[in-house]
Parts: sequence; C-alpha cells; structure tokens
Amino acid sequence: MRLPSGIRSRQVAGVNGLSMHVLEAGDPRAPVLMLLHGFPELAFSWRKLMVPLAALGYHVVAPDQRGFGQTTGQDCGYDVDLAPFRMTGLATDMVALLHALGHARAAAVIGHDFGSLVAGWCALARPDLFGAVAMMSAPFTGPAPLPRTMRGSGPPAPDIHAALAALPRPRKHYAAHYSTRGANAEMMACPQGLGAFLAAYCHVKSGDWPGNAPHPLAGWTAEALAEMPTYYIMDLAQGMAETVAPFMPEQLPDWLTAQELAVYTEEFGRTGFQGGLNWYRARHEAQVHGERLFAGRRIEVPAVFIAGARDWGIHQAPGGLEAMARLCRSFAGVRLIDGAGHWVQQERPEAVLAELTGFLGQIG
Repeated sequence: MRLPSGIRSRQVAGVNGLSMHVLEAGDPRAPVLMLLHGFPELAFSWRKLMVPLAALGYHVVAPDQRGFGQTTGQDCGYDVDLAPFRMTGLATDMVALLHALGHARAAAVIGHDFGSLVAGWCALARPDLFGAVAMMSAPFTGPAPLPRTMRGSGPPAPDIHAALAALPRPRKHYAAHYSTRGANAEMMACPQGLGAFLAAYCHVKSGDWPGNAPHPLAGWTAEALAEMPTYYIMDLAQGMAETVAPFMPEQLPDWLTAQELAVYTEEFGRTGFQGGLNWYRARHEAQVHGERLFAGRRIEVPAVFIAGARDWGIHQAPGGLEAMARLCRSFAGVRLIDGAGHWVQQERPEAVLAELTGFLGQIG
C-alpha cells in the first residue's frame, strides 16, 4: 500500500474476534482520533487527513472496518450471521479497538458515508468512551423507532420498493440492490473491469460530475426519490456496474491518482465487496435486532456534520439533516464544502481539515 510519509500500517489483534488492520499517525500516547471509512472505501481513504490531524497533537487511527481490506477474522460470505455487521456490532468493534490500542477513551470519532453511521452509534451508545463525533456525507438519523403497532398510531408504511418498481420508468433503491445475492458478482465480473468500475463510481458521485446538483426531497415517496441520480435510484433491470459505466471519466482527477485508485482496485480485487455489502443487508434487519433498545436516545456529546455541497448523499433520506440536528443535544451545525461531492475528505482535504480543526478546537 502506497502510504504518505508519516502514516504507519499494522495489525491489531484481539478486536472483537478480528485482527484489525489500522493506519495510524502521531504519538500513540496522545489523545486518539478514530477515523471510520464508508463503502466502497478503506482506511486508505483518510490518507490526506491523518498526518495533518496528528500534527494537532492526536494519535490518529483509521481501521479497515469489519469486512474490508486487510482486516481478518470475519466471515464475509452471503450466507452468514449478519449480527456482527449491524450498527451495534460495528460500534462494538470500535469499542474493542479502542481497548486494544490501550486508550481509555477517544477524543472524537469521525466517520464518512457508512462510517458516519457507525460514528454516530459510537457517540450515541457510549458517550463515556467517545468525547465528540464528526459525521460526514451521510446524516445520522438515530436508532430505529418503536414499531407503530406498539405506539398504536396508524397503518404500516407503504412498501417503497414496490412503489419504485411501479413507476413508469421502473426503478429500485441502490441499498436494496446491494442487499441482493448477485450484487457482489455483478461488480466483480463487470465487463469494463474492476478498476474502470471504481473510477466511474468515484467520478459520478464526486463534485466533478456536472449532474450532481442536489436539493432536498419532498418526502419518502417513489416520485421524490426518483429525482436522485441513477447511482442512488437505479433502473430496475440494471446492476451498479452497468449503471455507472457511461460516466467513466476521460482522465482521473487530481484527488484520485492512478496509483491511489490501484490501492482500491487491488484490495477489492482480493477481497470482493461482500463484506461491505453485508452492512446494507444488516440494516434491513436492524429494527428487530438491538436498535430499539436505544429508541428515543439522543447524542449527548458535541457533534458536527460535514459534507460536500454537491453530494446527493445528504438528501437521500428526506428530512435526515433536520432529524440529525434534533438528535444531537450539542450540535455545531452542518458544514458544506463548496465544489465537493460525496468523497469530501479526498476531494477537498484542506477544507475538511479546516472544519475539523475548528470543531476540535471548540471542544478542547
């Protein structure tokens, strides 16, 4: 792995049954910052922020989370117990990693994309261990609520997936596609090759693609969701590799060089995507497995949300930004980075660093 100077790589044994691969920077005796990646990413996704954050006086740790990269010890097949891949299980991994590193608590946990949800769960469930939280690109909307039948309020919600499929242009939600048995194979064996698929996927979700002009959606309806690009609300008959193939860039951007893209291509070429896809599958089961214990609980530690201004991800759950603001008792606000899309910490690392520096400074 081609790491910038100042970043170290090692395996940490005994992490909730895993040997967890971590990248780290800074003095191991300093207060720790934990950086949690999303999908399809790796600890490597934080390479541009780790040394600058360490220079602020932190021990910066970025793990390959369960199912990703060089972390081992998990079963990443399709027919596995999904409990470890639920949010409560992934947050438990971070508690175990903190203990294995010898830290009594983390100064802050910072997460991007799916890692934003894990970071939110760490802060919500264990405020004694995680002193602050920065969530990026995916709003954290809290635990699953108690079911309506228990509250005695109205009929069940309509089936959004059936409604999407019934549109004049039949569609499907990307998370539903990622939960299917064939999703991993269609990406791994795509005609354009894995590297080209990842390049197109990164491009079309970035601030570089002119089609990214996000706006809030009216509600959780098929018609409203269909306003999003096809990488979120896909054509019913297409897989993700086919969906993004027309958006292959003529050349890679400065923020993702050929050498950096090769790290992702080599790692996912070795592991496949199923470990990460199991996170999506586990979300479908979340409401009946553990989350309801925390129904109504708020994040008590200081929190901030950072995202690219050209990122549709901040609106993919209608009302999510507003729900997150209500969920956080001490919320420093939503900080949008001009020109950036979904991969905000890779596209605009200097701007993200400035926001994180200000937030960390405010909380001491």
